[in-house]
Amino acid sequence: MDRKQGQGRRITPGRGAAAAPKHGLARVLSKLGVCSRSQAEKAIREGRVSVDGRVVLDPERPADAARQRILLDGAPVSEAQRVYIVLNKPRGIVVSAADERGRDTVYDLLKDAGLPWLGPVGRLDKASEGLLLLSNDSAWAARLTEPRHHVDKTYHVQIDAVPDAALLERLAEGVVDEGERLAAKQATLLRTGEKNAWLEIVLDEGRNRHIRRLLEAHGIGVLRLIRVAIGTLPLGELAKGRWRHLRPEEVAALSR
Repeated sequence: MDRKQGQGRRITPGRGAAAAPKHGLARVLSKLGVCSRSQAEKAIREGRVSVDGRVVLDPERPADAARQRILLDGAPVSEAQRVYIVLNKPRGIVVSAADERGRDTVYDLLKDAGLPWLGPVGRLDKASEGLLLLSNDSAWAARLTEPRHHVDKTYHVQIDAVPDAALLERLAEGVVDEGERLAAKQATLLRTGEKNAWLEIVLDEGRNRHIRRLLEAHGIGVLRLIRVAIGTLPLGELAKGRWRHLRPEEVAALSR
C-alpha cells in the first residue's frame, strides 16, 4: 500500500475484534454462579483470585471470563451448572450464608446435599416462613426481584384482629411509612376466629418488612406470615424445612 494512502486513515475494529471487558471481576464471578458477589469481593481482596497468571486484589478490575483465564484458589473458574430450588423455610431460620449471632440459617437445611453455591432469591425475615427460592443464576434471580417486573408474591397472614371490609380496602390503598409507600396489590379475608383472622395478601413489590409495617400502621399485629406462592409457583405440599429442584417448565414460567 502507498504510504500516503495509509496516512490519516482511521482503523476501526471489525466485528470479530475483542470487546473491552464490561464487568468488574467480583461481578464476573457472581454471574458465573461460582459464589455471591460479596464472597467474590472477599476472595479477591484475600489474594485468592488470579487473572491470566496475575493475582488481582481489586474486585472492580474489569475482567472477561470468555477471553481470560481466571483462577480461584488455584482452580480454573468456569460457568457453574445452573441450579434452581424451592425451600419451605421454617419460622426462626435466618436467610443468610452466615449469622454473626450463631443462629440457624437456611444453609443448615442444605448442608450435605451436594449443591453448588446458591443465593437466596429475595428474602424472608426470621419470623416469616414459607416459599423461598435459591439459585446460582444471578440474571434469573434479578428478573424475579427487580421491582419493575412486578412479580406477584402471595402470603397467608394470621393477624390479631378480626378485619372488616374497610380495613381490606385501606390495605390496598396503602400508607406512607418512613418515606416509603406500602400497599397490598390485593387483600382478601380467608377465615376468622373470635379474636384473630387469616388474610391472603398479594404484593407485586417487596420492601423490608412490607406486610408487617403495613399492618402495624393500622394497629394490627402479625401472628404468622407464610409465603405460599411466587408468580405461578405455589408452595404446595412441600414439607417444612424440605426443598426440591424446580422443574424446567417452572423455571421458564417464573422468567416470563
